[in-house]
Amino acid sequence: MELPGLLDQHEDNLLPKDGILEYIYPFIRTDYLEELISSVDWKQDHIQMFGKVTALPRLTAWYGDEGASYTYSGIENKPLSWFPLLLKLKKSVEQQCGLEFNSALLNYYRDGSDHMGWHSDDERELGTKPVIASLSFGAQRRFQLKHKTDKGIEVITLEPKSGSLIVMKDVMQQYWNHKISKTSKPIGPRVNITFRRISL
Repeated sequence: MELPGLLDQHEDNLLPKDGILEYIYPFIRTDYLEELISSVDWKQDHIQMFGKVTALPRLTAWYGDEGASYTYSGIENKPLSWFPLLLKLKKSVEQQCGLEFNSALLNYYRDGSDHMGWHSDDERELGTKPVIASLSFGAQRRFQLKHKTDKGIEVITLEPKSGSLIVMKDVMQQYWNHKISKTSKPIGPRVNITFRRISL
């Protein structure tokens, strides 16, 4: 199910059931893409799949409060210290969501070959009903969602604009997977920041 008409409004919930996916555009009107690319301490993680060590098809960084370590895909991340721009963005997102975040996972998609496969953010540190606020800058990429068990629900597809905010909450991570699709089209870089609250 394509949702092209989403791109200039505030949608309270784009999911038909089992969770909440809120979309807000415009949320941040300044394009911070280049500043984030140059300021963030990016790294290339590797994971083991089918007995082989494979580089993740994107660059990542983990920032947070002291002690806010986080493990996903077998990768343990110890937090880097917040820097001024990231704190500024965090404050804006916290005001919108009405809660405080203590960590953020940043993903840098350098071109169309960088992507993220189907997954849900359901790690133990996040709790059972996590609120995850996803802020994007740069090129539009296909963000897709599919229900884990109800095959009668079509895959939901949207292309969030630069400066948009997606908020995933309630039981969404229990019931839905999401991904950033690969594309062969020439496309510029994108940085995505997912603010989270993990148990310390």
